[in-house]
Amino acid sequence: MIIAPATPDDLAVLLAFRKEAAAWVGALGIDQWSRPYPADRLLATIEAGTVFMVRDGEATAATITLTPDAEEGLWTDAELSEPSLFVNKLTVARTHAGRNIGGRLLDWAGDRAYRASAQWLRLDAWTTNEPLQRYYRKQGFEHVRTVREGTAVNGGPRVSGWLAQRPTRPANHGFTDETSEPWPVPVDG
Repeated sequence: MIIAPATPDDLAVLLAFRKEAAAWVGALGIDQWSRPYPADRLLATIEAGTVFMVRDGEATAATITLTPDAEEGLWTDAELSEPSLFVNKLTVARTHAGRNIGGRLLDWAGDRAYRASAQWLRLDAWTTNEPLQRYYRKQGFEHVRTVREGTAVNGGPRVSGWLAQRPTRPANHGFTDETSEPWPVPVDG
């Protein structure tokens, strides 16, 4: 399998992934991703070079967004002063579920973050999606805290406020990596 940057041509696939994932978790009684994601915002992240696709021959198996930009209001100023990369929108096609592609993608992200001189690989997960939170813990992430409605650092509502992190590290993820070398991670503060 190959991991490569997403292109604007991948927009329809990414929107379909999100719809498929929303239907799957919805069938489990979880309301994550029940609102459509704005295509223009997704296209902006593709154009920013933060969205990556896993290709298995002609099929797209998974996607991950890896960015130096934290979701506003979740992490403290002290945490933001630590060099970190943030995982968003990790999605595996149902046709490729059960093959540890998500775990390998997290290893790829941690390796990329390590090579970018980041200390932490961080993420926020849906506050009520306990199976997803357990999954991330099994992948070595430690729960930092849960930010709920009105308790975000800068106020505002939160539905995806379960925060977790793990140290970055080199990893043998097994993908053929067709991405460019990561830029060093900027540090706020």
